[in-house]
Amino acid sequence: MSFTHVLFDLDGTLTDPKEGITRSAAHALEHFGIHADPETLTCFIGPPLTETFGERYGFSDEQITVAVARFREYFEPRGWLENVPYPGIEKTLERLQNAGLKLILATSKPERFAVRIMERFDLAKYFTHLCGAPMDERRAGKAVIVARAVREAGITDLSRAVMVGDRRHDVEGARQNGLDTVGVLWGYGTREELETVGAKFIAADLAELENILLH
Repeated sequence: MSFTHVLFDLDGTLTDPKEGITRSAAHALEHFGIHADPETLTCFIGPPLTETFGERYGFSDEQITVAVARFREYFEPRGWLENVPYPGIEKTLERLQNAGLKLILATSKPERFAVRIMERFDLAKYFTHLCGAPMDERRAGKAVIVARAVREAGITDLSRAVMVGDRRHDVEGARQNGLDTVGVLWGYGTREELETVGAKFIAADLAELENILLH
């Protein structure tokens, strides 16, 4: 049975946000006296900021609130611009759309920023819905975002929908909603990470992704 709907993650799947996110994270950590090389902060790409600040740095809820605010001090004016689509991704989206697939964005990034990024790179035109997190990311984990995307897209046959992402959060959020998943290896998750949480398919490159989704 072929797929009719494809949900896509954004960071590490459609675009590479490394520069903007890691610089924003470094800016936030400086506030707490933590001096980190942005190159070491790729753990911030993918998961909600609140989760990373809490799990990686042991921040309290109050500290997390401050850290997210400091992160956005950098990200709001310039960090979101320090981002680039993966080579070939637009052609892939065009081929999927031309094949009749309905594409939906389902990202843990705040929706305000996600829409801005998708429009900047002219990728929004390939998607029927753009679903992201609220500005308070603690209010919506990946499973909640995927559930909203499924609902808004009117997907009734879950066996014909699939989630594409690069981190375990994408796989876990999709599985909690009854969707199969394609884990991609050009982002920030590893094959081991994706297979461990149960990704049904693994795509090493865009050609493999297209083969999975179209055949």
